[in-house]
Amino acid sequence: MAKATSKTEQTLSARLIEPIVRYLRDTRAELRKVTWPSREEAWNLTLIVLGTTVAMSIILYGSDLVFSQVMEGIITSNLLWIGVGVLLVIGGVAVVYFAGRE
Repeated sequence: MAKATSKTEQTLSARLIEPIVRYLRDTRAELRKVTWPSREEAWNLTLIVLGTTVAMSIILYGSDLVFSQVMEGIITSNLLWIGVGVLLVIGGVAVVYFAGRE
């Protein structure tokens, strides 16, 4: 004889499954609204991202190189790099000051 499921068991399973089904339906509906880029647009955007990544890597490498030399100069009391460090600090303060004057 088949076991009758109680009303609370049915509502519990419905409460657990219904939100998942609704989420999947809504997701599918939203994906149908998306305007996908063409192959050429996707390739161009990929090249832009790669170019930006390479450029930022070079900039960060240069900044790291300069700042590590400044710190090494400060530690070893090299006046040239101490001067460069002071100029960098003054330049940074000036940029912040003048950028805030808009």
